[in-house]
Amino acid sequence: MGVPLRINGTENNTKQQAAASGLHVLVVGAGIAGLTAAISLRKQGHHVQVFEQSRFARETGAAVHIPPNANGILKRLGVSENDIEANKMERDEGQGAPAILKLSSAVVSVDPNEGNVTLADGTAVSGDVVLGADGVHSICRQYVSGKDIKPLSSGKSAFRFLIDRKSALESPAAAKFVERPGELVIWYDKDRRVVMYPTSNNTLLNFVCIHPEQESEVGEGWSNTSTKEALLEVYKNFDPGCVELLSKADAESLKTWKLLDMPVLDSWINGRLALLGDSAHPFLPHQGQGAGIAMEDAAALGVLLERGLSRDEVPERLKLFQDIRYERANKIQEYSRLVGKDIKESNGVNSEYLLFLSSSSAENAVIEYTNYNFGHDEFDNSTQKLREWKWARRPQVYWRMPTAFGPMPGPRQTHDGTVRSAVESTFRTASIKFKSSRTVLQNLFPPGVKGYRFKSPGTVAYCSFSCTTLNRMEWLGGTGYNHIGLYIHGVEYEKPNGEVISGAYMPILFESLTDPIVSGREELAMPKLYSAIDIYHGAESYRIKTSWQGSLWGNFRLDGLTEDNDLNSATGKITGEDDDGILVYRYIPRVGRDFKGQSEAEYPVFVPFAEERPQPVTKKVWRASNASFKIDALDWEALPTLHHIISRLEEIPVYEIVKAQVVEGIGVPDVAVARKIV
Repeated sequence: MGVPLRINGTENNTKQQAAASGLHVLVVGAGIAGLTAAISLRKQGHHVQVFEQSRFARETGAAVHIPPNANGILKRLGVSENDIEANKMERDEGQGAPAILKLSSAVVSVDPNEGNVTLADGTAVSGDVVLGADGVHSICRQYVSGKDIKPLSSGKSAFRFLIDRKSALESPAAAKFVERPGELVIWYDKDRRVVMYPTSNNTLLNFVCIHPEQESEVGEGWSNTSTKEALLEVYKNFDPGCVELLSKADAESLKTWKLLDMPVLDSWINGRLALLGDSAHPFLPHQGQGAGIAMEDAAALGVLLERGLSRDEVPERLKLFQDIRYERANKIQEYSRLVGKDIKESNGVNSEYLLFLSSSSAENAVIEYTNYNFGHDEFDNSTQKLREWKWARRPQVYWRMPTAFGPMPGPRQTHDGTVRSAVESTFRTASIKFKSSRTVLQNLFPPGVKGYRFKSPGTVAYCSFSCTTLNRMEWLGGTGYNHIGLYIHGVEYEKPNGEVISGAYMPILFESLTDPIVSGREELAMPKLYSAIDIYHGAESYRIKTSWQGSLWGNFRLDGLTEDNDLNSATGKITGEDDDGILVYRYIPRVGRDFKGQSEAEYPVFVPFAEERPQPVTKKVWRASNASFKIDALDWEALPTLHHIISRLEEIPVYEIVKAQVVEGIGVPDVAVARKIV
């Protein structure tokens, strides 16, 4: 739960070595944005130094509003709003080496190209990235914009002070406003307001009293003192209970500061320098989001400058930071301007605010405002944006459902898109080639589709049942699976332009594992279905049994196996024969019951064996002296999803078995060369 910063310290050797691979991050400014960024980046294993010009000799400010969007960030950093006093800043617990906080270390110049800063005493500090979190009067800003952009007066100033809640409860006129703990109260007039909310476990009340700046002459600093008389004069016409509360202000701690604004910057980044918090987008306090949005900036950087990031990758990640944060921060900044405008209508509704929200009613505007403003988690948002950014940089990857989780790992790629190699994977293919009826086999071509035909005339055609066992498959964690298909040899497809493609037509392929079925159907257009495939390999025999939920529908036998030392006599192709490739037909049904029988897409596909990688290498060949198979379609009850397919396979007559063999080898093609025939 710790979120430590070590003041003017150095880390022990063990911690330095543990974070040696991290970036050297230089944070300018130890305000909310800078410290949150330091903690976020320390958790990523980076070396973080924070340079603060002040000495932290006295407290500046009184309380900070923690909206839901900021509270979630604090919890991720190990800070609980219910246990805030237990999170001591000097503790060393937590991930990563503690960030080093250097006080009285004013940064006077920045080199955004190299990621270096120079301090007021002339010390030069080298880094990989510089984060300008030095507030509304930022030094870093000019090194992004190229010019010294100064903040402007908003026309308002604010008194700030604390009072003891107990003393407020003792006053009959004031007690009604502070009775309920945790309650925020706002008193409005047309051009001024008083905001009160509890802090320090409801023991103190924090006041922010916003008013026209000409009614309290102050400079632009944070520590301008004021008088109780000036405060009471500004709010003399407010509710007596409110005035009673204001009268309890401690004159010694009463501060006044001018509320500053600034035009929207064109950019927050330059090379290795990024602005965040008030240095990028100073907020007026009208919705208490300045600290929250600064924390969001810091949280985004903590995600984007991830562990293991190289120095060379920093500039593009800072650009991504701006792409993610720019619109939201500037929009909420504009929200703050609008809700702080003086009330001009009798019903108290700010029409400019409603117009900005583009809603038709005040009720809708409030809902829209609340959802956008507070219903946001920047850790989750930046994490997703980083994922999408990485995905977009790898356009040549396979996507298939469900797409919400990114590119899908499979036989052709890892989860991050790296091409897999199956050069060390093994295969064993048992095939039975036989003569059959040309007409029956031709009836298995795609119905109503022109272009498929046999290469040679006659009433007899050749086909094979070929069963392959794959193993040592990297994409399956070193395991494998079985598949068995029907391959009709000597088929060709004539394209509309007259070009002819030859191969073995595959109407069906059964596989024993879901993963290759899904990837093969979606990525390769393969006509795959599930079936259990059990294989028994004896010294002189090979048995294949295919079933569905215990219902046996296929029994294949190869007997009298003898090894053939002529490895060139057999091919390692899954068809069992020396075909040019595989021809299949893709069909994707249209969605919706009103479109039954209609396709979303359908077209022929070809897998050219000559282009496949890796090419299979035959290691052993066995010839069978006898072979047979029996297909039993059973009935719809036994095979409720396969009966119509198995019954068609059962119809195929066997005129003569011409060859049966088992081929074993290494190198399994990934079938990535499959392509649509156009």
